Amino acid sequence: MNSSTSDDGAFGAVFSPRVLALFLAARFSAISAAQVLAVAVGWYVYALTGSAVDLGLIGLAQFLPTMGLALPAGQIIDRYPRRYVLMAAVGVEGLCALALAALSTMDHVPVMAVFAVVACYGAARAFEHPAAISLLPSLVPAKEFPRAAAWSSMSNQSAFVVAPALGGLLYIFGATVPFVVTLALLAVAMTAAFFLPASKRPPSSGPVTLRGVLSGLDFILRNKVVLGAISLDMFGVLFGGAVALLPIFANDILSIGPVGMGLLRSAPAVGAVVTGLVLTRHPPRRYVGRTMLAAVAVFGAATIAFGLSTSAPISFAALAVAGAADMVSVVIRQTLVQIWTPDAIRGRVSAVNSLFIGTSNQLGEFESGITAAWFGPVRSVVLGGTLTILVVGFWCFGSPALRKLDRIEDGVRKS
Repeated sequence: MNSSTSDDGAFGAVFSPRVLALFLAARFSAISAAQVLAVAVGWYVYALTGSAVDLGLIGLAQFLPTMGLALPAGQIIDRYPRRYVLMAAVGVEGLCALALAALSTMDHVPVMAVFAVVACYGAARAFEHPAAISLLPSLVPAKEFPRAAAWSSMSNQSAFVVAPALGGLLYIFGATVPFVVTLALLAVAMTAAFFLPASKRPPSSGPVTLRGVLSGLDFILRNKVVLGAISLDMFGVLFGGAVALLPIFANDILSIGPVGMGLLRSAPAVGAVVTGLVLTRHPPRRYVGRTMLAAVAVFGAATIAFGLSTSAPISFAALAVAGAADMVSVVIRQTLVQIWTPDAIRGRVSAVNSLFIGTSNQLGEFESGITAAWFGPVRSVVLGGTLTILVVGFWCFGSPALRKLDRIEDGVRKS
């Protein structure tokens, strides 16, 4: 690998707490908005149809546009100022929240109209998430990036703690209220992004080519450790998508209502935030490959425990353990991908990474909804956790470069 992939030249030259705080505020607000909206849409659709399949279709409605737009989104992120791309995407998300608020005031709303708005929201997320990820390295020096990544992940997970519970609480006052609050949170995110410093990186020039669009995917495929880390996380999340079924567990199994559902949706983030506090002081330094494999295995085991639980406290604890394990995996993957990637293609690599990881959440929700309709929600979740553990076993043998990775910088020298 060319040494420029890890040079400070591709990163921010001077660390600024104010700039990092603005970035974290933008991410916290945008992710909080997404979580409030997710809780509200899930409960709203389940109230309209009472169908597990329709809960899964919420994820599919977001997955399809994200899958189709990920590669061109990466090209746009690398050709134009990433801050402006981020702001534009957040603006479209705000229009989607406004549309859902309007739909929720109507009688006899067709569920397909909700899916259509959710699909538009997914299209905006195809730009917003990779733009934000690829923007962070330009705000901090390379040597500070592992800690900044941990702070970023912890901020994200803090949103996962607060926002789902807030969404469930707000839904008590009517479906319209959480959608309006989502719009307000997105306005805060856009304001924080507006005050971020303009990038000094010159925009990419030259014609758009198919090779250029695919360069992010090509980079990942040529770097076996990066490919192993991304694909391990992707399949772990794909099969461990119990979150889509939380309305069923909250209503039919645990009998804790929408507020309880919001608390359950917050539980993984509680574990993640606690773990993130540790990682900001002690980011993973040694045996990172084996650590990531172990973390995904623990995630699968905790998913099984949640599926078998009939107690709200035990269910909450199982989801918290899953979130803690996922936090370790996310920090390792995010640090590895961003440090190894040349700045010129960071948007495209981040877009492919988002396609692998972000859409696996949505596709995992669809998979959970379908298997819940076939086998029941409990068997669906247990099956997903079991498959996650089997994936870890497969990757132990199928990706020896990831399993043997000791330090992230060792992998950079070998790639």
